[in-house]
Amino acid sequence: MSFAASDAVADVLHAAINGLSQRQQVIADNIANVDTPGFRARSVDFETALSTAIERGRATADDLTATVSATGTPVGANDNNVDLRKESIAAIQTQYQYQIMGRAISDRDSRLRVMAGGA
Repeated sequence: MSFAASDAVADVLHAAINGLSQRQQVIADNIANVDTPGFRARSVDFETALSTAIERGRATADDLTATVSATGTPVGANDNNVDLRKESIAAIQTQYQYQIMGRAISDRDSRLRVMAGGA
């Protein structure tokens, strides 16, 4: 059961987990197209928007939009720029970050339940 609390901290945590989810989807798409001629790898940046929102003290859904853009990885012989090694490392890193954010959300919900008098 998730404690439904909406505040700046909850917004930031949920924006981070949504950004990581979107990043994982883009990485999976990049890996799936590693041999597709002419395919251009993409990347997701949500940290910049998240950092800006935190600095301003406001983290609404409009402030927390992830940006998907083409990577600057050099193009190979088949006009494809997917670097499988780079994508694999990014997938592992994103998985760990997602787990950490999931744990932070779960821990926060548990603390809020305790503070509200529930166990």
